[in-house]
Amino acid sequence: MLTLEKFKQASEIVKEVTLPTKLVYSEYLSNQTGAEVYLKPENMQYTGAYKVRGAYYKISTMSEENRKKGLVTASAGNHAQGVAYAAKKFGCKATVVMPTVTPLIKVNRTKSYGAEVVLHGDVYDDACAYAMKLAEENGYTFVHPFDDLDVATGQGSIAMEIFDELPDVDYILAPIGGGGLITGVSTLTKLLNPNVKVIGVEPAAAASMTEALKERHPVTLSSANTIADGTAVKRVGEKIFPYAEKNIDEVITVADDDLIGAFLDVVENHKMIVENSGLLTVAALRQLDLKGKKVVSILSGGNMDVITMSSIVQHGLIQRDRIFSVSVLLPDKPGELVRVASTIAKANGNVIKLEHNQFVSTNRNAAVELRITLEAFGTEHKHQIMKALEDEGLSPREVNAKLY
Repeated sequence: MLTLEKFKQASEIVKEVTLPTKLVYSEYLSNQTGAEVYLKPENMQYTGAYKVRGAYYKISTMSEENRKKGLVTASAGNHAQGVAYAAKKFGCKATVVMPTVTPLIKVNRTKSYGAEVVLHGDVYDDACAYAMKLAEENGYTFVHPFDDLDVATGQGSIAMEIFDELPDVDYILAPIGGGGLITGVSTLTKLLNPNVKVIGVEPAAAASMTEALKERHPVTLSSANTIADGTAVKRVGEKIFPYAEKNIDEVITVADDDLIGAFLDVVENHKMIVENSGLLTVAALRQLDLKGKKVVSILSGGNMDVITMSSIVQHGLIQRDRIFSVSVLLPDKPGELVRVASTIAKANGNVIKLEHNQFVSTNRNAAVELRITLEAFGTEHKHQIMKALEDEGLSPREVNAKLY
């Protein structure tokens, strides 16, 4: 049973391994939504995510005998680090099975805590099946990343901290992968104040909780293909589902493209790196009518590798028209490149890259192609630059922008 007493106990125990993640007021998101928006920055935990809460509390409830058998788990990355770190604290061996597509930072960080890492399968569900096989073959104690009531109780400690800081909170938004976080948070929230709304948010391409709620039981999706790798779960947990079904007020989905914009918002306005799964609650804010309400968005983790960050930033800038490319046809004669550059400069555009193609036509004197990648302030400024080129008689044609 998920009881208030157990949640209180877990909230004290997890303090042994967690850092304080005080609520951060977001003036930017508050202005965007008309609400009073606070961020719960679990990306600032020592392991980079909230998962250490459930892992540590679960292991604390085990007998010494079960710990000595060694632990095994499966994870897309954050639970892996939580178990590895907690196992190190308890002095027991941990084996972690991770999908082959897990970001390198999560793999290396898990290894750094002393765990043995096994890469297997394309998604979490494949890794989990293999971890259970290892548990059976080797007698390991399996630590489920979400379908475990003790793990969910540990994750629920987040809600206890939110109420300690903001007792008059109106809405709490939490990401959903397998359902452990939303189960713990929603159950404790309803025990503390049933009037507070708990909204679950999951990737549109991995909406396993949405489907489970429709069918009134967990179902397995055919795929879970999303950039939010930490929540790419095909099936939510059986044990936790009844609690989630009872206590979640609403589940909404977010498209991958919306996570890209959310990443830029959080980086530029709060100087924080939050992984795609952790940004689900930020991206969801604009889908809800929250005017005048006090809202907490849980940022579940920040374990994102640099290559992924680079890709997200590039796509985000292109998505918001802060980077775009145009193609113009010019006569192949002196002064034409200067004419284009001067026109762009007068419109306050900044040239990032030029590509000159002399072979677009068999008659070079008639036309060569100049492809220009530009930096702008946004959509309105992009249109101003395009108009300036048109007014110069250059007939610009927008093309796909690529920085690399």
